[in-house]
Amino acid sequence: MSKKLSIGLFGFGVVGQGLYDIIKTKNLNIEIVKFAIKDPNKKRSLPAELFTIDKEELLNNPEINTIVELINDTEAAFDIVSRALSSGKNVVSASKKMIALHLDELIELQQKHGTSLLYEGAVCGSIPIIRNLEEYYDNELLHSISGIFNGSSNYILSKGFIEGLDYNRALQQAQDLGFAETDPTSDVGGFDAKYKLIIAAAHAYGVIVQPDEVFNLGIQNLAAHDLQYAREKNLKIKLVPVAKELDDQNVAMFVLPKFVTSSEFLYNVEYEYNGVTVQAAFADQQFFFGKGAGGHPTGSAVLSDIAALRYDYQYEYKKAKAKTNLKFTNNIELDIYLRYDDEALVNDLKFISIKERYYSGDYKFVIGKVNLQNLIDNQSRISVSKAFVAFAGQLTGVSLASA
Repeated sequence: MSKKLSIGLFGFGVVGQGLYDIIKTKNLNIEIVKFAIKDPNKKRSLPAELFTIDKEELLNNPEINTIVELINDTEAAFDIVSRALSSGKNVVSASKKMIALHLDELIELQQKHGTSLLYEGAVCGSIPIIRNLEEYYDNELLHSISGIFNGSSNYILSKGFIEGLDYNRALQQAQDLGFAETDPTSDVGGFDAKYKLIIAAAHAYGVIVQPDEVFNLGIQNLAAHDLQYAREKNLKIKLVPVAKELDDQNVAMFVLPKFVTSSEFLYNVEYEYNGVTVQAAFADQQFFFGKGAGGHPTGSAVLSDIAALRYDYQYEYKKAKAKTNLKFTNNIELDIYLRYDDEALVNDLKFISIKERYYSGDYKFVIGKVNLQNLIDNQSRISVSKAFVAFAGQLTGVSLASA
C-alpha cells in the first residue's frame, strides 16, 4: 500500500508547470499543498492562496512530508534540500549543478536522518538513467558511459548540420524556443553536461568528483570549417560527456565535442533529444534515448521519483559504499582535432603524435594524440584564440598515460 504524499513545491516554471499538468491527470495519492515562488506578481493559472514567497511555509509545515525542488538558484536550492532532509522530509530535486557540487554532503544527510533524495529529472530529462545505474547495473562492471546530455547544444549542432545554420543563428533559435538561456554558457560550454556526468558517474562507479576537477570544453568556437570537415568525412559533431574506467584503479571524465561516426547510436540523436550509451562487461552496449528538455519530459522524470517515494524508495549508493580502489584521473591521452590560428598553441599542447595536418590560407587543423592535462593547462588560450577542439577517437582510444 502506498502512503500519501503531501508536497511542498519550490518553483512553478516550465518544469513545475509540466509536473502539475501531469499530476492533475493521475490518481496517485499525491497532493500539492503549497507552491513557493519568487515573483508574487506574475499571473498564475491556479488560485493565489496556493502560492507563497516564504519558504518557511513549506519547510516548517508539519503536514508537508515531501519537498520538490525545481528552482534555478544553486545555493538556495542546497539550503532548501539540506534543511528538508535534516527535518525528516524526503526530497525530489532537478538541480543538477547543486547536486554535483554537494553530492557528498547530501549523501551524508540522507544517511544521518534516514531521509531520501531522488533526482532522476536532473540528468537527461525523461531518460531513466540514474535508476538504471543504481539498480540494473548495480553489480555490473561498466566500461564507459557517454552520450548527449544537453538538449540545447544538440539542437544548435543539429541546426548546423541538417539545416545549414551558422552557430549564432542556431543559438538564437534555441533561445527563442526556450531551449537555451539568455546566457547560454552553461549549455554550450559543456558545464550542464558535466554536472550530469558527475552525478551519473557517482552511481556508475562510486567515484564522487568536484565539478572544477573535470575538464569541459564546449561548442562556442564551432565554425563553418569544422562542419565542412565533418561532412567531408561523413561525421557529425556532438557535445559528448565521457566517463570511462581505464583499469581497476582509475576513472577518467571529460566533456568535449566529438566526431561521431554513422555507426554510433549518437549519430542519429538530433535537436533537443538526449542519448546515453552504456558499455558494460556483461550486458555489452546499451542505448537510452529520449527528450532531454521541456516541461513535460522532465516533469515525467520528477513524477517518477515522487511516485517512488510513496514506497519509501532510496538510492543505496552501493558502489560508493563499496570503497573500491577507483580514483579519478586526468592523466589520460586522447586523440583530438584542433582547428587553430595560433601556431604556438600547437607546440604548447605537446602533441605526443600527429596523424594529420592541414594548412590553407584561412584554415589550419591538426589531428593527433595529447595528454588531457595539456588541454586543461591551455583551456583559456583555446577559448580566447577561437580554436576548436573535438575528440577524434573512439572510447577505446582513450588510454591511461604512464605516471
